[in-house]
Amino acid sequence: MPIRHTVWKVGSQPQRLIESALASESLLEEMIVAAPELLSGDWMLIGRQEDTGFRGRIDLLAMEPDGSLVLIELKRGRTPREVVAQALDYASWVQDLDAAAVAAIYGRFKPGRSLADDFRERFGTVLDEETLNQSHRIVVVASALDDATERIVKYLSNRDLAINVLFFQVFAHGGEQLISRAWLIDPARAQTNVNVSVAGEKEPWNGEFYCSMGEGRSRSWQDAAELGFISAGGGAWYSKTLQQLSPGDRVWVNVPRKGYVGVGRVTGLVQPASTFTVHTAKGEAPVLQAVKHGTYHRELIDDPERCEYFVPMKWLHTVPVEHAVNEVGLFGNQNTVCKPTAAKWRTTVERLKAVFTGFERE
Repeated sequence: MPIRHTVWKVGSQPQRLIESALASESLLEEMIVAAPELLSGDWMLIGRQEDTGFRGRIDLLAMEPDGSLVLIELKRGRTPREVVAQALDYASWVQDLDAAAVAAIYGRFKPGRSLADDFRERFGTVLDEETLNQSHRIVVVASALDDATERIVKYLSNRDLAINVLFFQVFAHGGEQLISRAWLIDPARAQTNVNVSVAGEKEPWNGEFYCSMGEGRSRSWQDAAELGFISAGGGAWYSKTLQQLSPGDRVWVNVPRKGYVGVGRVTGLVQPASTFTVHTAKGEAPVLQAVKHGTYHRELIDDPERCEYFVPMKWLHTVPVEHAVNEVGLFGNQNTVCKPTAAKWRTTVERLKAVFTGFERE
């Protein structure tokens, strides 16, 4: 059933706001360009009205923290089915964009600016040309969706195509207008559908989870290894993929630009910093009291979108960061947790099993 909102003004006599409409569909695009967080606080806009050569232009193009691209199509008076079909057609163009082409798109969107510099400023990490556009997703923006189109989108998503719909509704409030949004599919689930694979190298997932855990001011691998956890925070894009993990799952942990530092089994479900505890020599303690390094976004503890989230682990074999396994050809990705379908992931795990031998004692 298509998603619809009802908004009420709070008071002793609640008043239902009347649904309204924007003066033009182009106004929504202008609003998104001015405030990209209308779509997602985890994306960086890199292109607008880009000519695909397929007799059409992509409305908006964005980039995620791992270099994946997001193709964004606004309804613009077309039927939802037409928008979905057009987006699928444009996706075949997006998948072939190389680093130079993406940089050129950004140059037209932000003349005189550097994509690499702005990416580093936005996400706090270096843009890796090797992993740039390894995957992409499609987002259709609409005020309404018919039943048939909803079935089509869900069908494609259930078969691991990364596609989602973002609904916007407008309400009148006095002389002002308010706008609300809702996703058709949980963004965390949609994110996991962005297959981490290279064209021609996709194969069935081998059952082994990959984890990218940052090391620095925000968090520390030493804390994680000593207290038994993995964590992520600072935005939903980073933390929500932790929801994929269940007790018993085996996870191989990589510290970006350092290498692989451990393998372990998940022992519980993801929890926010406000409730997560760890075992110490003095007994159970709140994680933010027990950690010795890193901030773990303490200042965001009451923000459910951006606070740090933790998953408890039983480590099978760990090494310090200075002894991380970092060899040419090993798999790497900036998603906090993923189920890679690249052939490189299978060969990476085979290599890591020769180095991290703790799993053999399970």
